[in-house]
Amino acid sequence: MSSYVISVDQSTSATKALLFSEDGKLLHSSSVAHKQYYPAEGWVEHDAEEIYRNTIEAIRIVKDALAETDASFSLALTNQRETVVVWDRRTGKPVCNAVVWQCMRGREICERLKAEGFSVLVQERSGLMIDPYFSGSGIKWILDNVNGAREDAEAGHLLFGTIDCWLIWKLTGGKVHATDYTNASRTMLFNVHTLAWDKDLMSMLDVPESMAPQALPSDAVFGTTDAEGVFGEPVQIAGVLGDSHGALAGQMCFGEGQGKVTYGTGSSVMVNIGENAAKAPAGMVTSVGFAALGKIFYAFEGNIHCTGATIAWLERELKLINSASEIEELATSVPDNGGVYFIPAFAGLGAPWWNSAVRARIVGMTLGTGKAHVCRAALESIGYQVTDLVEAMTSEAGISLKELRVDGGPTRNSFLMQFQSDLLGVPVVRSEAEDASAFGAFVMNGFARKKWLTFDEAAATRVCDAPMVPGDGRNSARMAYAGWREAAKALLTSERGLMHRS
Repeated sequence: MSSYVISVDQSTSATKALLFSEDGKLLHSSSVAHKQYYPAEGWVEHDAEEIYRNTIEAIRIVKDALAETDASFSLALTNQRETVVVWDRRTGKPVCNAVVWQCMRGREICERLKAEGFSVLVQERSGLMIDPYFSGSGIKWILDNVNGAREDAEAGHLLFGTIDCWLIWKLTGGKVHATDYTNASRTMLFNVHTLAWDKDLMSMLDVPESMAPQALPSDAVFGTTDAEGVFGEPVQIAGVLGDSHGALAGQMCFGEGQGKVTYGTGSSVMVNIGENAAKAPAGMVTSVGFAALGKIFYAFEGNIHCTGATIAWLERELKLINSASEIEELATSVPDNGGVYFIPAFAGLGAPWWNSAVRARIVGMTLGTGKAHVCRAALESIGYQVTDLVEAMTSEAGISLKELRVDGGPTRNSFLMQFQSDLLGVPVVRSEAEDASAFGAFVMNGFARKKWLTFDEAAATRVCDAPMVPGDGRNSARMAYAGWREAAKALLTSERGLMHRS
């Protein structure tokens, strides 16, 4: 009898189910979108019950796509992080829609906590900064604003959980209220050093301890389910972690100094810093990277506002290119950037600069500057921003980056990937995994079921392109990077001067 793993990837916009063979080959996939709710300015909600229904439907689609009738299955799960649900354990019903990670309703709560001096406590215990992005302020808002919620919570009737936790509770018929360490570490309520819910942080946000789920390693078995009859008999739910952490595991970043970048509209940078939870550089956070085979690996994480969005701007607004695929040929038609630097601060500059007021600028242009130089400078700006983050992370942790593993659409641009390798002085490796987060959940499922007993055994299954290695352009790339740093510093200085004069 053949065995298969269905990896559920519950994202901000849809719920996907991916059917993997035991050797990691993707056989079938499905995606069911859910509605976005915007009840007030800056608020974002999801219907948690709709997400559960869609999860069942997505599982049903890929299971039915398998012609084989005599097969065994297990479920793995990766999910949008920080989005939180509060529900009544007696009825199984949410007390309101889920508060999504993008939602800003907790801003006043967070500002008040900062003013009261809680920033250091939150950073030291949870590894995070006080921000409505994380789940804690959303939970407090629900308890303070939904009629009867505070009283029911204090009476022990309400539970909270991130989306993984909600789905596990529903899939197991309310028998299991559990999450994994990675999702717990994104709530602002979890102590990443003790791997337990922190009494002081819970008290800070007025969240009763009785609401919290059990926190388990990412490679734990989280119960069994028949998925509302989709499976003829109960199957294991094994392997759970947040989506960015799933990509870290899916890229097999099992060792200290291994990092991944997901290049998209913006970019997510995460580096495995080993088994000690070091303090993150300013503007970045420390989280549990993943927990498997009895080990806890921590990670620094930072996010870049505009990477792929910069290329889209060149196409849609400036009309310098007709499609993103054109930019590589144009960029390589000139020998260098001609002294041009593109600072894509369309939404301010993130780490390590952290200035939300600064605006995008192209500097260093002369009468000899052509659109090829501007396009090359735009591509290079992606590499510079990733380098800014990686070097800040590795310097703070006192580790050396060994290899950068990458995924996302822009990784198809060979010029960018070579430039990134030259900037960082390490190999850049593109994975062939179509869905890194879902594949990471598949990996954790394998650990949970004792398919692999070591990280090396799992890593041996990794399929990737030939790495881009640092080449002859290493010195020129670093010289260009020095120019980028000077251009960014000059921009920030000029912006401060303008603000002062105004």
